Parts: sequence; structure tokens; C-alpha cells
Amino acid sequence: MKKRIEEWVERGEHDLEAAQLLLDREAHSDIVLFHVHQAVEKYLKGFLIDHGWKLEKIHDLETLITYAADFDGIFKNYLDTGRKLTAFYYTERYPPGPVPSYPMEEATQMLEAASEIIEKIKDRL
Repeated sequence: MKKRIEEWVERGEHDLEAAQLLLDREAHSDIVLFHVHQAVEKYLKGFLIDHGWKLEKIHDLETLITYAADFDGIFKNYLDTGRKLTAFYYTERYPPGPVPSYPMEEATQMLEAASEIIEKIKDRL
């Protein structure tokens, strides 16, 4: 694996680990979901860069998954997960309104779905 791609993967792994640590403590489901989103985003960008994609400053996972599906159709299966994670990302990060809280069960499900996407990416890097 190229060094540049390894850097994306390492950062994605850190986000996954942070999400799992918070989930294990049953703390801050909003931040768990933020880190889950970040992990998928970094893995997708690493995958895309590895396939010649020019880096774009976007956070929309549906868009990134669509780009990835151009290289491997299996990623189309994860568009719904991408939409959900992107919605959490924007809801979490910016006011107005109170800090959202989600059931830990939902955060766990999203982490599991993200892990499945990430495994597909790892298999293809």
C-alpha cells in the first residue's frame, strides 16, 4: 500500500477506535457517530485516491460512495448507510439547537455498518 493511502487508513482507524472507546463507555452518542462518519470518509478517500481520484474537500458520504461505486459496483449497497451517516455528521457538528443524543443501540448499528464498508475497502486496497 502506498504511503499516502496508509496515512488515510491510519487516520480512519483512529476514528474507528475513538468511536469504539466512547461506545464502550456508553458516552456521547453524537460524537460516536461523528467519528464513525470520519472513519468511513477517510477510508473512502484513501480508496478513491488509490484509484486516481483527485482529492475533493467534501464530507458527503453518499457522493463518495457513488464515486467508489464507479470503481467497484459493490459500494452501491452502502448508499443508504452513507446518507444516514452524513445526516448525523451535519446534525452533530453545527448549531442551532441542543446537542443531539441518539440511542446507543443506533450508534452501535451505524458502527457495525461502517465497519462492513471499511472491510470492503480494506479488501480492495
